[in-house]
Amino acid sequence: MGDEQSRHLQIGEVAARTDLSIRTVRHYHDVGLVTPSERSAGGFRLYTEADVQRLLVIRRMKPLGFTLAEMKELLEALEVLADSNSSAVLRRQAGATLDVLRGKAESSCANLRRQLGCAEELTELLTTRLAAEDSSATR
Repeated sequence: MGDEQSRHLQIGEVAARTDLSIRTVRHYHDVGLVTPSERSAGGFRLYTEADVQRLLVIRRMKPLGFTLAEMKELLEALEVLADSNSSAVLRRQAGATLDVLRGKAESSCANLRRQLGCAEELTELLTTRLAAEDSSATR
């Protein structure tokens, strides 16, 4: 276990590293997005660094409105592209998948920027209103 790549993490460590709850990590296992690389003699789920990285991709996709099916599709495409033995056809298909899902991510980011702008405008309005109320109350 001296090599960081071969080190296995228990679910609590994975949850802490990914900022996901243990329940959420288990859910992603149950729906087939991330399968623990091994099980301990006691039956505990054991995860590798690659599993953690996969969970981090999922965590980034979730707030952007990706479905579980899209998450799985993206993870599979990333695996194909990471595998130097993947055929040219599979690599092209994976690249096309990434392009489509990148477009969805860009659209989601634009929507979130608009929402953030609205939230900042509201916060500024309320701050201004409170400041005006405070100054009129002290007169």
